[in-house]
Amino acid sequence: MINTQPKTLDKVFVLKWTASIIQIMGYTATAYGFTPWNICLFLFGLVGWFLVGVFWKDRAIMLIHVVALAAMTMGLLTK
Repeated sequence: MINTQPKTLDKVFVLKWTASIIQIMGYTATAYGFTPWNICLFLFGLVGWFLVGVFWKDRAIMLIHVVALAAMTMGLLTK
């Protein structure tokens, strides 16, 4: 049987888990007051998950991460 599964699935799997771990690190950094590291970690995690949404063509995932990015940006600009 020929493997017809695209190679991008493996890349998306790695991206998904890497972005998840980075976001968890962002939550942990926030809990311990490690700013601005928490924001940097969240940004990388958000971008990673946005890209997962693009690869999956999942607009809900893209939307939630664009909104989160906009909220973070507005918060940073108002401080």
